[in-house]
Amino acid sequence: MKIAILSRDASLYSCKRLREAAEQRGHRIDIIDPLSCYMNINPAEPTIHYRGRKLERYDAVIPRIGTAMTFYGNAVLRQFELVGSYPLNESVAITRARDKLRSLQLLARQGIALPITGFAHSPDDTGDLIELVGGAPLVVKLVEGTQGIGVVLAETRQAAESVIDAFRGLNAHILVQEYIREAQGSDIRCLVIGERVVAAIERQAKPGEFRSNLHRGGTACKVHITGKERAMAIKAVAALGLDVAGVDILRADRGPLVMEVNASPGLEGVETTTGLDIAGMMIEYIEQRGRPGFRLKSGG
Repeated sequence: MKIAILSRDASLYSCKRLREAAEQRGHRIDIIDPLSCYMNINPAEPTIHYRGRKLERYDAVIPRIGTAMTFYGNAVLRQFELVGSYPLNESVAITRARDKLRSLQLLARQGIALPITGFAHSPDDTGDLIELVGGAPLVVKLVEGTQGIGVVLAETRQAAESVIDAFRGLNAHILVQEYIREAQGSDIRCLVIGERVVAAIERQAKPGEFRSNLHRGGTACKVHITGKERAMAIKAVAALGLDVAGVDILRADRGPLVMEVNASPGLEGVETTTGLDIAGMMIEYIEQRGRPGFRLKSGG
């Protein structure tokens, strides 16, 4: 198969591992910077051009699109879909997952347990918004944030009001969520491929930090998940229409809660912690489904 990875940085661990896994299975793989692509949106003969040349058709495309380039990256991915390449995560599903508010609403529609979450626009709503999620301490999140950036723990009501008003002053879209104290700065990252949880790790925030992201100094270890957590992760990924995703789960006193679904999960933390060949599993999934004549689940 001919496979393209859409990524701005070929040196990233995930890109290198995916290339290695594909080449070990005899596939040809190219890493393409989506911001260097331009497109001819022609119904008779749609094409993709890259650095002065027309790209040949790829059997499959793996989007590793960063949050900062979601709009253009997804436009390029849609063009790959238009010319008949199989996407490992469709553009529509990535758009759903990247919009934190929309993704939470879709998960709630499926009855998936979540932290109590509020969303508002008017500064007059600040006080009631805080009460809506059970008061302080609470977590304020930028809708467009990633890797723990734009996530603030407000430990008092006064601090919560100040943070919310500050973000609104920047015309930023924010979510306000209850703080799950009993999680103690840890969460479970489930890596889902298709309808299987293929790996799970527990991430623990460094001392003095409540965000467990490994990019922020958190640590990770292997963990056994419950049947309920496994079913919840699979259901969350299906609700957004994704093929591959990382599902972050908090263990609360009332049961597991889905915190977020990541449409482009990093592979380094989960592979180094578990010793599993996640990249190989992703390529195997493409081999099973990236055949001629595929149809988009979402209709594009």
